[in-house]
Amino acid sequence: MATRSKREAEGVGDGDGNKIVWNEAQQRFETQDKEAFVEYALKEKGKVMVMDLIHTFVPPSKRGLGLASHLCVAAFQHAQSHSLSIIPTCSYVSDTFLPRNPSWNSVVYTEGGKSNI
Repeated sequence: MATRSKREAEGVGDGDGNKIVWNEAQQRFETQDKEAFVEYALKEKGKVMVMDLIHTFVPPSKRGLGLASHLCVAAFQHAQSHSLSIIPTCSYVSDTFLPRNPSWNSVVYTEGGKSNI
């Protein structure tokens, strides 16, 4: 896999500096202006690599625009396309994003190292 410090997440964003990019070096998905982000850590669970979503942040000036959800979608799309499972450690991901978007539950890590991918 070629490495670059940033890669665009597929088609996520609204053109106001809120386009979501993958910052591989800092292990996060972020808006182009770097103000909003979801941080992750790659971990090995048995023989399975997982992406642990550990923190989501959107500054007060950008709240209410759906950015946290867009950041999560970018992370889940990335995980799915790279055959990774997700551990939703971040309370926004586990308590808000996943209940509102149950179709992504298939990417969530389950005991035994299996997901429904």
